[in-house]
Amino acid sequence: MDDPVEQFGAAPAAQRSWLRAMGRGLRKRCPQCGRGGLFAGYIRTADACPACGLDLTGHRTDDAPPYVTVMIVGHLAIPIALAVRQLAEPPLWLQFAIWLPAIAIATFWTLPAVKGAFVGLQWANRMHGFAGADADPTADA
Repeated sequence: MDDPVEQFGAAPAAQRSWLRAMGRGLRKRCPQCGRGGLFAGYIRTADACPACGLDLTGHRTDDAPPYVTVMIVGHLAIPIALAVRQLAEPPLWLQFAIWLPAIAIATFWTLPAVKGAFVGLQWANRMHGFAGADADPTADA
């Protein structure tokens, strides 16, 4: 009887798949049901899921999504830019004309998906405002 859940007679909380929740977040969908939209704006989360009613106000992603977005885009763009520089040697003005807009577009496209993945991870791990009981225990099945 070393398990505190067994000791006090409480039922263990249903497991939430972090992989499924993050995948739904990457698609900008509710981590619980996968049907409702996660965002009410570009990266402003909705107050609640329109499909299942999950309260989304408690998430705390803070600076993690921009940091991870910069890491992803930087680790993809810099090696490609260096390879193009070594192989084709384009003029500097052409490199700036291509890479600055490409990096900006990739960053703006990636940021909401990364934030959605973090919200999904927080939901799966019952972090911050997601510690309460599931609204629909069969939604994650």
